[in-house]
Amino acid sequence: MPKTILFLYGTLKYCQSNHDRIADQEFIRPAETLRLYRLYGLGWHPGMVVDKEAGLAVKGELWAVDDATLAKLDEYEGVPHWFSRTDIAIADLVGDVQAYFFNGPVPDDAPSGDVWPLPT
Repeated sequence: MPKTILFLYGTLKYCQSNHDRIADQEFIRPAETLRLYRLYGLGWHPGMVVDKEAGLAVKGELWAVDDATLAKLDEYEGVPHWFSRTDIAIADLVGDVQAYFFNGPVPDDAPSGDVWPLPT
């Protein structure tokens, strides 16, 4: 059965607060995006947005996720309202990869960077 490849950059990664939601899925490898995106700190979790002008190579992990887990993650992430799941460009990889992108307004004072948790 085919699986969806997800780029995870926040609380679902290894050793983060929501990793248990994907712990039984297949870890592929660490990965970085092309310099087209940016993470913002939105309280206890990050949100990634497209930033073609000042984008960063966001660091994260690639996971192969089955359909049942994907449906649970979509519900958890509030797709399609709070977050949307769409294609993302990963450095050194040609293929279909998706990630969760933040749909809401980013506060003007939100910290930003290329890795979660954001450095303090």
